Amino acid sequence: MDAQNEIKRTLKQERSIEVIRQLLAHKEHKSRSAVAESVCQHFGFFDARQRTQTGGCVKALRELERAGHFVLPAALKRGGTAKTARRLDRPVESPLDVPARAGDVRGLTLIKVDSVELMRVWNEMMICEHPQGAGPLVGAQMRYLIGSEHGWLGGFGFGAAALQLADRDQWIGWDADTRRKHLHRVVGMSRFLIRTSVRCQNLASRVLGLALRRIGPDFEAQYQYRPWLVESFVDTEHFAGTCYQAANWVEIGQTQGRGRQDREHEKAKTVKAIYVYELESDWRTRMSIAEPIGLVPLGITEGLDGVEWAGNEFGGASLGDQRLSDRLVESARAQASMPGRAFCGVAQGDKAAIKAYYRLIDQPDDSQVTLQAILAPHRQRTVQRMKALSTVLCIQDGTDVNYSGLAACEGLGVIGSNQTGARSGGLHLHSTLVVSTEGLPLGILGAQCSAPRPKPNDDNRPAGALPIEEKKTFSWITGLRECSDLACELPDTRQVCVMDREADFFELFDEQRRTRKVDLLVRAKHDRSTNDDELDLFDCLRQGPVQGQLHIKVQRQSTRPKKSKKQAHPGHKKRTAQVELRYREIEFRPPSHLRDKQPIKLWVAHVVEASPPADAEPIEWFLLTTCKITAVEQAQECLRWYCLRWRIEDWHRVLKSGCRIEALQHKTAERLKRAIAINLVIAWRIMLMTLLGRECPQLPAEVLFSDLEIEVLKAFAKKNESPNPSSLATPCVL
Repeated sequence: MDAQNEIKRTLKQERSIEVIRQLLAHKEHKSRSAVAESVCQHFGFFDARQRTQTGGCVKALRELERAGHFVLPAALKRGGTAKTARRLDRPVESPLDVPARAGDVRGLTLIKVDSVELMRVWNEMMICEHPQGAGPLVGAQMRYLIGSEHGWLGGFGFGAAALQLADRDQWIGWDADTRRKHLHRVVGMSRFLIRTSVRCQNLASRVLGLALRRIGPDFEAQYQYRPWLVESFVDTEHFAGTCYQAANWVEIGQTQGRGRQDREHEKAKTVKAIYVYELESDWRTRMSIAEPIGLVPLGITEGLDGVEWAGNEFGGASLGDQRLSDRLVESARAQASMPGRAFCGVAQGDKAAIKAYYRLIDQPDDSQVTLQAILAPHRQRTVQRMKALSTVLCIQDGTDVNYSGLAACEGLGVIGSNQTGARSGGLHLHSTLVVSTEGLPLGILGAQCSAPRPKPNDDNRPAGALPIEEKKTFSWITGLRECSDLACELPDTRQVCVMDREADFFELFDEQRRTRKVDLLVRAKHDRSTNDDELDLFDCLRQGPVQGQLHIKVQRQSTRPKKSKKQAHPGHKKRTAQVELRYREIEFRPPSHLRDKQPIKLWVAHVVEASPPADAEPIEWFLLTTCKITAVEQAQECLRWYCLRWRIEDWHRVLKSGCRIEALQHKTAERLKRAIAINLVIAWRIMLMTLLGRECPQLPAEVLFSDLEIEVLKAFAKKNESPNPSSLATPCVL
């Protein structure tokens, strides 16, 4: 359900009132509910579960009746006593032996209230122990109990958000129409109880994190749509809101003391602080609301100095506790000063720093300290750097991270096997590195770190019968979707997704065709059949006329001997290759297992080295692209962009050789992923600083180094009798 049905607004129209009068004139409806059912069917008032919204319709009809537009059937009189909350006949037993720290609570879990017995427990606790009682809650609702081996520790209740809230509405930035359409995407945390008998440090922020991870999927399962924001209110006369702050909620203002039913503006309730939590980072885009003014474009070198860079790239990470966010910044800053060393060596005996780092990395596997959460601030800064450019290259690639030496590490996958069948444990890292068209890295837009699992022996399905979501290649589509989702945030920036031969599969191009928000540039692997000629793709291009001559610089590659899990590589010398250029538009047929798909039209640029050196393998590339190529200059631009794909290979080398991520040692794969996430950003900064030093030798050193680092470099240059040590005060030479 993308937008709410505006029942009241629709029925107030004169044409709608006339329809309702005609329905009532037939006198076939014996109750107001029956009238509402017919009105819902006529106007299409259905919720996301395709159920008629009779409750809201009855309410709107009653208001129209009071306004004198028509007369509804008489309300049915109900006998008996007023409805009361279902509750227990005894108080809920107090929990026993609750530890003093949340990390020591045994069996801490959230239990969804989905039975009468659990509802009785929830109601009894709220009625007896919560200042607001059990409710009733309004709108779409969700309730949880906080369970443990010690007993019931408390509970949550979620319901409809406030209809209007001045400070919240101003912070969101929506108008009245947008609020009416999307208010259902904001869910209100109406009840939050930690029982008064429980004294457990960090328990409140811990269970808040658990609830926020559950509410989205549970809401979707029950109501067929996901909320994007959660709001809650804190009575600051009695509570400080510390647990909300530790769980990275944002305080955005305060209420005016009015309740949901305060039609007379009596303001009889206490003023409360408003807290909001973002379940979806791109909720403003989904609501078609302009982004905040603060999200401005960034220059490539802005905020990269030696003191502030870690705070800029990691600060504000939503890790469930502000202290963890602070530790992340300090740990990243320290690691960047000595990349590749274990943190014990980086901290140089600082026991407090070492303990803080391992508290961050060794959080439970189900905590909010995840690879994505650690990277989120850097990703936002990357988007801001992208906004400053007219065209950016989003380079995707994957690499295996070998942890075969960590036999006791839990959660690793299989990344290979040798001739004896022995399997190597590790993780597969698939990333999107964004670079400028000059090749300067802007940051990491996305990273997927998975534990590959071999296909079960009893799974006899052919490759074509496997859903694309079950294939390793789906990571390329995920990366493409991340770029496409950014298109609304980057209306003036063109994104070109550059990929190697592994990305040459039909589903990827079909995914791009679905949105057409970004361009693709992929090196061809498969010699496909085409609709244009009897020839297949490769021969079709090879036999075409030469349309240009280009020169491509081929970098030197060292000879690599055969190792246990890597093939030998002969290597080659640095040279400039003269290549022939051909290009044309081609229409591809879908593969046999996707015959229901339409053919895809792409442009193909072909370069081949006609006269390579005798000891060198000739260069030959077929580049598939959605970029239009009707001139040599356009083909040359695509080739130049594809040559920059090697930037991500260089970044992988910095990760493995410079930051030594394969030397990390942790007990679970989740902990390894957290440490890897920090090093992803450190490797990006090292690579950027190196390239800036090469490409911009006159760049002031103050842009990248602190005053202390500059003094150390000057002292080092003086000690080694540099001919001009004073020059280190201004240029950045790396």
